[in-house]
Amino acid sequence: MSVGSLRLRLLAAGVLSILLALGIAAFGLTELFKRHVERRVDAELTVYLNQLAAGLTRKPSGELGLAHRPSDPRFEEPLSGLYWQIEGGSPADDLRSRSLWDTVLSLPPETNVADVSRRYEIVGPQNAQLYLLQRYIELPDNIGGSKVRIAVAVDSREVGQSVRSFASELAPFLLIIGALLVAASWIQVSVGLRPLSTIRGRLSSIRSGKQQRLGGAFPKEVRPLAEEIDALLDEREKAIEKARGRAADLAHGLKTPLQVLNGEVTRLEEKGETGIASDISYLVNLMRRHIDREIARARISYANSNASTNVRTSTEQIIRVVEKTPRGQSLSWTIDAPPDLEARIDAVDLAESLGNLLDNAARHAKEKVSVKARAEMQSISISIIDDGPGIEKEHQAAMLIRGQRLDTHVGGAGLGLAIVTDIVEAWGGSLTIENGTVGLIATLRLPAATNDSGA
Repeated sequence: MSVGSLRLRLLAAGVLSILLALGIAAFGLTELFKRHVERRVDAELTVYLNQLAAGLTRKPSGELGLAHRPSDPRFEEPLSGLYWQIEGGSPADDLRSRSLWDTVLSLPPETNVADVSRRYEIVGPQNAQLYLLQRYIELPDNIGGSKVRIAVAVDSREVGQSVRSFASELAPFLLIIGALLVAASWIQVSVGLRPLSTIRGRLSSIRSGKQQRLGGAFPKEVRPLAEEIDALLDEREKAIEKARGRAADLAHGLKTPLQVLNGEVTRLEEKGETGIASDISYLVNLMRRHIDREIARARISYANSNASTNVRTSTEQIIRVVEKTPRGQSLSWTIDAPPDLEARIDAVDLAESLGNLLDNAARHAKEKVSVKARAEMQSISISIIDDGPGIEKEHQAAMLIRGQRLDTHVGGAGLGLAIVTDIVEAWGGSLTIENGTVGLIATLRLPAATNDSGA
């Protein structure tokens, strides 16, 4: 796919949208999981904090003590990452978990006694970041009535590790979902652009003559485009018909004045004005050649997939006509063509093309002219071979130029090969001229007939 491909643009936009959506989803899910972990940590620390508050008591010596400690073994393991600390009114009332070892936490100050716990982030043992839950309470009178701060903390890395583990486990699922969404986007783009591919295929068929119009079997979003193209083709066809009609009318309108000029040429010759008569005759013939060419071009049929002409039958008909000419009677004619060979061309157009080529071959052949036709893949080649003198290689291309003569010493319109080129190109074919081992070979290549009329 090229950079300017609509398919590539849509797919790139889809992929970018999917990546953006997956990125937002990954971030959102990770944040939600982080909040969930934090709530679980809050709940766990709150349980420990409540246990510490409920276990506070006074020793016989008057110091603050704990009747029972939280049961989690990490509180007894030095630097385990789970700690608690109680600060009373005096240093003698300060208590800490064994996990703190010789470290004292710098608890945030509290000004008001409250039943709710507050969250903080502080620096703990070995400069580790701690997630701390703290409550500032007032003890009942039976255990001194003093105010104490109770704090329970956990290493923040445990929360981060849980979030990272979740993210690493989430990533493969998001990648799978992303791949499935990209595949779905590719399918969606392919299905969505299929009508445009259909239009392109039908336009190609219209250009090759396999069908005449796009038709209306398209989704409603694309149907207006197809209708506009069909309308444009209708207008083009009408314009071409008008242009062909005007060209034919002009050509036919000029033929009568040329006939009058021919009469004047005859009268000038009778009066002995041969020089002037020759000049006028040359100009008249030149104009007639161009008029004949325009009439032939105006007569060229529209290429369509339904046209079908039997090559052998058409060739035999043309040869029967050429054989009756003085030159044709002296030649030997052979045809080598399968009887069922069908070309996609109008019968009149094929007759016009073969007539020009066979007439040209008859005028240059010495003894014989042969026609060979063969099927080649989806095309048909028709070769007209004469045993004449041929033509220099550097002049072969010039023979197909409008108004050029194959041989200035032999009569002829000088436009026959150009007319043949116009006809076969209108049907998607071609004409080539080349020297054979003896004489000249003119080869027509035409599309093979098909029964597909298009939709």
